Amino acid sequence: MKYIGDFHIHSHFSRATSRDMNIEELDKWARIKGVNILGTGDFTHPRWLRELRDKLTPAEEGLYKFKNGKSPIRFILTVEVSSIYSEGGRVRRIHNIIFAPSFDAVAKINKRLSEVGNLRADGRPILGLPARELIKIALDASEQCLLVPAHAWTPWFSVFGSKSGYDSIEECFGEMSKYIYAIETGLSSDPSMNWRLSKLDGVTLISNSDCHSASRIGREANVFEGEDFGNGKSEPNYEDIINAIKYSRVSKGKNLRFKLSETIEFFPEEGKYHYDGHRLCRVSLKPEDSRKIKQICPKCGKPFTVGVLSRVEELADRPKGARPKNAIPFKNLVPLAEIIGGALGIGPKTKGVAKEYNKLVEYFGNEFSVLLDADLKDAALVSLPEISEGLRRVRKGELDIEPGYDGEYGKVGIFKDAEKRRKTSQAKLF
Repeated sequence: MKYIGDFHIHSHFSRATSRDMNIEELDKWARIKGVNILGTGDFTHPRWLRELRDKLTPAEEGLYKFKNGKSPIRFILTVEVSSIYSEGGRVRRIHNIIFAPSFDAVAKINKRLSEVGNLRADGRPILGLPARELIKIALDASEQCLLVPAHAWTPWFSVFGSKSGYDSIEECFGEMSKYIYAIETGLSSDPSMNWRLSKLDGVTLISNSDCHSASRIGREANVFEGEDFGNGKSEPNYEDIINAIKYSRVSKGKNLRFKLSETIEFFPEEGKYHYDGHRLCRVSLKPEDSRKIKQICPKCGKPFTVGVLSRVEELADRPKGARPKNAIPFKNLVPLAEIIGGALGIGPKTKGVAKEYNKLVEYFGNEFSVLLDADLKDAALVSLPEISEGLRRVRKGELDIEPGYDGEYGKVGIFKDAEKRRKTSQAKLF
């Protein structure tokens, strides 16, 4: 049976998050999206931790479920921590995700971190704590804890970031690097980009939404498989999930009851930091053109924010298209609301999109079933032929994407300009 996990999210106690990031809405939207296992996010925040303790009850070992109702959604205790510190003559800003097996382990982590900084200020705490010290604190709390570098290529806040990161995991984590089993690819990179670095061959690549509103759950996610689970059999527990993350790539899933079988990714061009550029001047360039002008904005003379693609090329020791042994496959997808909006020629948050979205989700069960498995002829009958055609194009990668840069999301074009004009006219009638 397949399970979909999204482990990196935020609560309504994090900055710039929606009020709907509460347990009730998270549980509801996980079911709508088709996510089976959801990270809690923000377990360091005292008020969010209190909500988690009040509203969740133990399920399988190390996992939790919503107390009210009979929801099948499982929660796993997670948090993203922002470490800002000086090392090697530079200011480092590294974000990491911590997985914890129990509220007892969380309490130990929080006690240690509260001695370093204020955990009440933000759901994602900002601490003057080197990344290697953070992993020590997590493992001291429980050997079952796992630390994963978050959105590993983002320029400003990541292990490989062009503005504040390092050139290797070892440089960042030192003697603790042996405990780094996985990294999160982030929205602006996908596994094929990471495969260009041989130094990452022993590291599992996972993907999560890092969402700040519940409707964005699962925009990136992880697909697990386990023959011994589901359909009336037992369900996976915390240890199964952590072992799948640690060892699926290294062993290609051998001797694992539960394994990571693929990841679901943005098209990386859609991420906010794919190309080099300067947002204020509206200048964006691919790496080879950016290097020609020494990554300096031609309009204002200030340095570009060097994007993920440039950073990957800087560190890569393999050509494009390289695929290492035991690489876990992936699929690039576009959120269903964006596909529907493109098909109708209207915005993804409009009532017309919501109407068609609800039709499809109700018929096929959840959004991932629509995106990954729905028969296109059935989708056309349930909704509209234009939407079915949009699904086909996304599955085939037949898209025109204007890459994101310097904090601006990329723009995904599913339909050509002439088609858009025609669909806009149709949408007005619709």
